[in-house]
Amino acid sequence: MATMDPRHLGRHDSWEGVRAVVAGFGVSGFAAADNLNHLGASVVALDESEAGDRPDKAELLEVLGADVRLGAGATATLPDDVDLLVTSPGWRPDAPLLAQARARGVPIWGEVELAWRLRDPDHRTPWLCVTGTNGKTTTVQMLDAILRAAGLRSIAAGNVGLPIVEAVMDPEPYDVLAVELSSFQLHYTDSMAAEAAAVLNVAEDHLDWYSSMHDYAADKGRIYERVQRACVYNVADPETERLVREADVAEGARAVGFTLGMPGVGMVGLVEEILADRAFIEERQSSAAELCTISDLASPAPHFVANALAAAALARAHGVSQAAVRDGLRSFRPDGHRIAVVGEGGGVTWVDDSKATNPHAAQSSLQAYDPVVWIAGGLAKGARFDDLVTAVRARLRGVVLLGRDRDVIAGALSRHAPDVPVIVVDGDETGAVDGGHAMERAVGAAAELARPGDTVLLAPGCASMDMFTSYAERGDAFADAVRRRL
Repeated sequence: MATMDPRHLGRHDSWEGVRAVVAGFGVSGFAAADNLNHLGASVVALDESEAGDRPDKAELLEVLGADVRLGAGATATLPDDVDLLVTSPGWRPDAPLLAQARARGVPIWGEVELAWRLRDPDHRTPWLCVTGTNGKTTTVQMLDAILRAAGLRSIAAGNVGLPIVEAVMDPEPYDVLAVELSSFQLHYTDSMAAEAAAVLNVAEDHLDWYSSMHDYAADKGRIYERVQRACVYNVADPETERLVREADVAEGARAVGFTLGMPGVGMVGLVEEILADRAFIEERQSSAAELCTISDLASPAPHFVANALAAAALARAHGVSQAAVRDGLRSFRPDGHRIAVVGEGGGVTWVDDSKATNPHAAQSSLQAYDPVVWIAGGLAKGARFDDLVTAVRARLRGVVLLGRDRDVIAGALSRHAPDVPVIVVDGDETGAVDGGHAMERAVGAAAELARPGDTVLLAPGCASMDMFTSYAERGDAFADAVRRRL
């Protein structure tokens, strides 16, 4: 029989006697297991995979007293006498281990839920949280840059940067946390109350995990529950505003829209080339405060500007000055593989946006260029491309397709843009799919289609794991092929 109820315990309580199972031993799973072990809980960590540094981390935790079980069959059965199951975010709710926990009435937390419960009651560090189908990481990193420019001890945590449990358990408390949350993480989070939160957009993604778009959106919307100050939403995406309206927030919390148009009262947006605030100033009925200009940003691409506005809104909700918003955004440079120019030659610009791993992200990227030769394909994860092709077909000089689900995109092009030239790059003649060789051929095909003044854009709209280990490796292969050609 289970002996302890962890739902009433915090970081200053003894967790001795609590038997905790951690499902998944990746980055967040290790952080959860390590800190629960540190608090005195009896920890069993389970993972089917022995890849990467898992064996080394397992050895470390076992020395400290945890029980780590890796390899085939490790996650088939929930151990007896369990008080708490902490699941890694990628685990589907119907996974056998989670189903067994539910049947037994065992609480199921994600690492984010665990982190929220382990905050220091003497230092209630506020969380500024971001989710969305696309733009999460860029927005959180922009937000962190702004907070640091304001002189605050901040860090990007959660789905990017430091695991959130590690950030919360740091002996020197942070002033504020910039937290990226995926829909998977939010699914297993029940008590978090962010100071301010943003849903950047909601578009088709992860339909191999969710049974419907409604369920996917509902998990995104959980970020707004119990928000204290501001729910930031995308004026161009009515679904994000609907999620705000349905959320149960703290009294006095406000809805703040961000828009690439002229901001209304209570919004941030653009006044010509100026990013302007009409939400967090006293005179918002009659005027707007300048935050920065588009030329201050690393890219003028519309989705990049929208991310900057969302980050600014969250920072302003925390009380950050206009000057800090400007200084933070001026200093920010995006990670690699996000709208990165990797070469120019013969009047053609080559851009790597390998991070565009779903149709919505690819569409945002494509809408920043005209005319464009589009390189796309990979694992579609159940997504469709009809809306994307309809929206961008007038911009397309041509399309080069590769990867396992290239036919899904080819079908959308034949239906909605039949006049656009399409070149399909197959796997090697041996039948094997070598990502590097396929990308080399894709770049060659794109060069044939491109004309002076064009942009060749790698914005795959798909995940990379059919041909590459990651979107970064895919982007590197593209950049290498471009440089060899130029």
